[in-house]
Amino acid sequence: MASNAENAYEVMKVREGTDEGTSEWFEITQERIDAFADATLDHQFIHVDPERAAAETPFGGTIAHGFLTLSMLVHLDTTIPREVPKLDGVIMGINYGLNKVRFLSPVPSGSRIRANSVISNVELKGSAVDQTRTLTVEIEGHDKPALVAEWIGRVVFA
Repeated sequence: MASNAENAYEVMKVREGTDEGTSEWFEITQERIDAFADATLDHQFIHVDPERAAAETPFGGTIAHGFLTLSMLVHLDTTIPREVPKLDGVIMGINYGLNKVRFLSPVPSGSRIRANSVISNVELKGSAVDQTRTLTVEIEGHDKPALVAEWIGRVVFA
C-alpha cells in the first residue's frame, strides 16, 4: 500500500511543467524600501537617497534592494489564483529554500511588480514531497524581468 507521500507525489508529479498563473501587481514604494533598509541595516544611497541616486546612478532615482524584491515572493505567491489538489496526511508545508536566484533588472522606487509561477520539478523525499517552482518577477512597463528564482517548498506527510 502506498504511503501518503507516495500518493501525493503521483498527484503532484503530473502537474510538473504547469504554469500556475500570475500574481496581482504590487507597488514597491520608497517607504517600503526605507523600512527594508532599516530592517537589514543596508542604507546604501542607491536605495535610500532619491536625490543622490538620481544624480549619481544610471537608474534615475532609488531602486529596491534585490533581497527586498526576493522577499516579496511570499506575498506575490499568495495572490496567484491556483487550484491546490487535496492531499491526504499533510503534517506541514515548509519553505525548504532556493536553488538559484538571479537579479536581472533593478526595480525603481514606485514600480509595480508581479510574479509568474511554473512548477518546474517534483521529487519524492521519503515522507515528504519537494516541489520546485520557477518564479519570474516582472516590472510593469519593462521588458526584462527583475528576478528569476527557483523556490522549493516541502510538504511533509504522516
